Amino acid sequence: MEAALYGPGGFYVRPGGPGPAGHFRTSVHASALYAGAVARLLGWVDERLGHPDRLDLVDVGAGRGELLAGVLAALEPGTAARVRPYAVERAAAPQGLDPRILWVAEPPRGVTGLLFANEWLDNVPLEIAEDGRYVLVAPDGSESGGGALEGEDLAWLERWWPDPGRAEIGRPRDEAWASAVAGLERGLAVAVDYAHTRAARPPFGTLTGFRAGREVPPVPDGSCDVTAHVALDACAGPGAVLLSQREALTALGVSGGRPPLALARTDPAAYVRALAGAGEAAELTARGGLGDFGWLVQPVGIPAWRP
Repeated sequence: MEAALYGPGGFYVRPGGPGPAGHFRTSVHASALYAGAVARLLGWVDERLGHPDRLDLVDVGAGRGELLAGVLAALEPGTAARVRPYAVERAAAPQGLDPRILWVAEPPRGVTGLLFANEWLDNVPLEIAEDGRYVLVAPDGSESGGGALEGEDLAWLERWWPDPGRAEIGRPRDEAWASAVAGLERGLAVAVDYAHTRAARPPFGTLTGFRAGREVPPVPDGSCDVTAHVALDACAGPGAVLLSQREALTALGVSGGRPPLALARTDPAAYVRALAGAGEAAELTARGGLGDFGWLVQPVGIPAWRP
């Protein structure tokens, strides 16, 4: 999985092409309302920090920098002038990147502000287990049985995925998230992803692939995304809050309610814009879709954010 995604010619690091947005649709690509919601969350963090001279905004798994660009555009100028935006991405920076954005390969240290990771953890490579043994995979995607589980991997499964069957060992995600959060001196860290909790682990796992907008077999040859849902409850540190995206975005002002018909008579253009916005909001908060994504909200040195 590491080689397929991030090795030479890997899915996320090969030059050229459309980037992740050309293969799958995330909340960032679905609507500018998402960046607006993140901007409002950054504003909440800014208030709790006492409006520092430098307000860090770290986007982990930044793709082509779309979320950072959207948040910077949504902020009022005075706040935007204090923001230091970091795009954390293993691929090279795209052409035309906003010069304010610092492009880095690893989450920075000494952060004061908001660290936001939208659909990053599902692409942190992991091992697959089945019936107490590792699953081996060939470059063509065919699988075979490996050695017996042991050590930290076995301990993780016994604690977080105790039912027998096929499982995804989320220990590398826990460690990646803890490392990213460790760089935060004060502020809020948020991970948003396909997720499940201990009480409802999928009995056959979730490993899959995506290419050109379609779900495909997870062949680890660099031709497609290889992804698995995240055990967000295992990642959560002290004081963390787990929410659905529907709960989080509704609290941040993203509403799928239809605009009043009276607006169509008084200002038809505004009505059409409001109607389009309501449709986008409905997609972001839909049951059975993006609205069911998990939000892991981890405070560091400030109170936890809750709806």
